[in-house]
Amino acid sequence: MSSSVRQTAWLIPGTSRGIGLEITRQLLECPNNLVIAGCRNPEKAAALNGLKSGAKGTLHVIQLDVADFDSIRAVPKAIAPILGEIGLAYLINNAGIGKEDTPLTLDPEVFLETLRTNTVGPVLLTQACMPFLNKGKEKKVINVTSTLGSIASADMFNHLGAGGVATYSISKAALNMLLKLERRDIVAIALCPGWVKTDMGMQAADLEPAESVVNILKVVTFAMAADSGKYLSHIGTVIPW
Repeated sequence: MSSSVRQTAWLIPGTSRGIGLEITRQLLECPNNLVIAGCRNPEKAAALNGLKSGAKGTLHVIQLDVADFDSIRAVPKAIAPILGEIGLAYLINNAGIGKEDTPLTLDPEVFLETLRTNTVGPVLLTQACMPFLNKGKEKKVINVTSTLGSIASADMFNHLGAGGVATYSISKAALNMLLKLERRDIVAIALCPGWVKTDMGMQAADLEPAESVVNILKVVTFAMAADSGKYLSHIGTVIPW
């Protein structure tokens, strides 16, 4: 770690593929970024581990499953020696799952699994990271959400013809309320990446991961205290609740 330049530390779960992997890749283009990438099975994350060779020590991969609360509780011990005294500047709660269902057909076990992964996991991870965010200058928590979690925008997705994503939408609407933190010095925003071509978004989506992420990082890095509590798109426009 450079003694002359203070590195900017990021923690991102869900980095083995999709948006999380692309966020990691783009962050590593700047040598001042220290990236802690969490994923469920680090030994199987070939694409993520492939970024290490060019990272020159700025990428650290840790085991992190946001659906496993013991895994989340182990995070402080895992990241403390990596961060040292620099603190955590950004926590991007990116990991999530989604399955097609409707309010009248949803499986209660799938519902609980989705809430555990998409809502409760990010809450606990934010709690676990708070001592490190306290040391960081930026102190930003970014909850990757979806416009599908907007009650005001729900009807706009009827044209997609899918069976519905009730549990996913409910979990993201609930995640948005995590913005109401009791700490005014924490910049917390909900950010929709757009409809992205990933395993979850599918190839019919509008955006390539690189296009989405370059805009996400602009919004994230320029976010200020006045933006805390906002529900934003990947280009920074406000999404109605």
